[in-house]
Amino acid sequence: MRKRVGLGVRALAVILGVFCGIPSCAAGGEPPPTLNVLVLYSAHPNETNDAGFLDSIETGVRARVRGPITFYQSYLTNRDDKSWEASYLESQAETFRRTYARTKLDLVITVSPQAADFALEYRNKMFPKVPIVFTQVGADKFEGQRFPGVTGVTIPLGVRETINLAMRLHPDTETVAIISGPDWDTLSVEHDELLRYGVKVADLIGPAGPDVLQQVSTLPPHTVVLFQLAPNLDRPEYKSEALLDLVARRFPTYSAWENDCLNHGCIGGAFGDHSKQYASVVEVVTRVLAGERPEDVPVVHDANFRFTADWRELQRWHISESALPAGSRVLYREPTFLERYEKYMVLATLLVALQALLVVGFLIQRARKRKAEAVLRESEKRFKVMADTTPALIWMCDAEGRVTYLNEQWLSFTGADPYATNRDAWSSHVHQDDLQGVMDILSRALKSQQPFSKEYRVRRADGVYRWMFDVASPRVNGDGSFAGFIGSAVDVSDRRMAQEALEKVSGQLIDAQERERSRLARELHDDICQRLAMLSLKIEKVSKSWGQGQSTVADQMEQIWKQCSELTGDVQALSHELHPSILDNLGLATAVRSYCREISEQNGVIVEFCSGDLPRRVPREVALSLFRVVQEALRNAVKHSGQKHFAVCLHEIGGQLELEVIDQGSGFDAAKSRTGRGLGLVSMAERIYHVNGTFHIESRPNTGTRVHARVPIAAESNARVDALN
Repeated sequence: MRKRVGLGVRALAVILGVFCGIPSCAAGGEPPPTLNVLVLYSAHPNETNDAGFLDSIETGVRARVRGPITFYQSYLTNRDDKSWEASYLESQAETFRRTYARTKLDLVITVSPQAADFALEYRNKMFPKVPIVFTQVGADKFEGQRFPGVTGVTIPLGVRETINLAMRLHPDTETVAIISGPDWDTLSVEHDELLRYGVKVADLIGPAGPDVLQQVSTLPPHTVVLFQLAPNLDRPEYKSEALLDLVARRFPTYSAWENDCLNHGCIGGAFGDHSKQYASVVEVVTRVLAGERPEDVPVVHDANFRFTADWRELQRWHISESALPAGSRVLYREPTFLERYEKYMVLATLLVALQALLVVGFLIQRARKRKAEAVLRESEKRFKVMADTTPALIWMCDAEGRVTYLNEQWLSFTGADPYATNRDAWSSHVHQDDLQGVMDILSRALKSQQPFSKEYRVRRADGVYRWMFDVASPRVNGDGSFAGFIGSAVDVSDRRMAQEALEKVSGQLIDAQERERSRLARELHDDICQRLAMLSLKIEKVSKSWGQGQSTVADQMEQIWKQCSELTGDVQALSHELHPSILDNLGLATAVRSYCREISEQNGVIVEFCSGDLPRRVPREVALSLFRVVQEALRNAVKHSGQKHFAVCLHEIGGQLELEVIDQGSGFDAAKSRTGRGLGLVSMAERIYHVNGTFHIESRPNTGTRVHARVPIAAESNARVDALN
């Protein structure tokens, strides 16, 4: 309709011009050319709270500039982009050059510090000699320097004013926690200001995530938080807004950044007056478009602050509005009953009593509905925050089995597109061998509407398939009808691998135990028992010879004595192998040295033992584990290395016992041995891991073998062992 009216007016003007003998544009000469203005953001306006910027200045600029104006909007990247490298910016500059190559730009407005830096760096490549007006930039951004063809409006940053407001509203504050990013440049200003109040300052530096929340949980009472944490672009699943909501529930929270503060649990802060800022931007833009050189238009430094507070947070922390500075702005105030239902009450007074009762009933019902909707929205918001921050992979489907929701963890785990509209594409990440089973159990569950669980493999973002344990429960609508399923999946690959390894080791231990028992039985039966039988026969023979007065009794007694000594030594060796009593009586170093000597004597080899200054007391479990490692390593070396010379070293280094068993023999492939069936290497490693130590073997064919173990022996560990003994 408006377009048709405009056409009619122009047609009437032409007709009048013809009849009057003058051109239709004689009154104003030639129409002015169309001005082209590019508004450049650092990210999409909807993601940086700058969506209303152009609307706020466009009307004012059009009203003050003669002629038509075309506004263009562009942005550098979106919130999830992590590329701010030079190569990326070069490609962006080339993209802008090609995009506006055929458009004569009269002005570029940058909205953010990043956009201003980008425009200044690449202006000669993208739009040479085009004036630039910057805004949404701190007052110190271009302090002491001017650029040709550049002017703008800085925004104030009320850090000191926000601190003063917080101290005014919380006079009993003892600690101020500053939650900030690692590259934030206002910490010195905040520290200097807080020094005046004599409070403790706790700097919580780091990106948004569970680490910062853990530090917040340790803050003492009477703490006030200053929040200035930007979104974590490296880990988008941790949102700074969600972290602010959690922090603000525990401590009074303030911020000098309005977009990151309000409506996220923050009480408030000192912010610039947007209406005055936009008016200043309109004034500067108008002067530049009118033909003034940007160098002649001074940069506007607007330092007008206005204290803004969230009414809901004032109520939560019991802060009276009268305590706020004069002229403060209070947002999100709940309207009073009279304000909300004023017109209904006016109408109700004009109706009869029955109509008044009906209206009251209707209002009550409406209020309940709004309250229920608010509770539902709050519940949905809490669910989304919880679902996106939980480590489990959460999904939902409708009554037909179509997936309607995948949480941030699921999208991050599988690398799926978070903006994809086809949520059923999740099946492409399930292993082909498991997909049919998953679909079958889901189909049966949709019919029975009963909970179910399933283990299946899912392809991770790096292409590796991981076993997931998925548990799902039915959902219901408000009327009780079946709405679908909600499920959560956790990665159980490590548990399955550990279970398989445990079953394998358990079987090996049983086999080893049976083999050891068989060996001991053979030793006792074939050696000890036979020798005892022979000794018994000799004793019987000697007894008979003694009775007959033969002269060889002394020789036979000497032989019996030697056999008894040998038998005693063999029994002691067998007992020593089962449990070294010398370890308990004389300590680890003496027991290892004695064992090295026994190996040397029994096998005709040379075992060198070296030890440093060892602690006076070594925990019994540590000593026994290291001794068993020496036993197993030396037995393997003597049996398989083909060498006659070995070395055993035992030292204390930095509160840890370090053991090395070295030979220069044939060696073996240590990597393949970990997947073999031999129990010796597994038992050595398990003994060391049992006492919180580290164990590894260095060996390759024909290069010898080095067995290395390191076990901590802290003082408190010794005290614990002494108490147990």
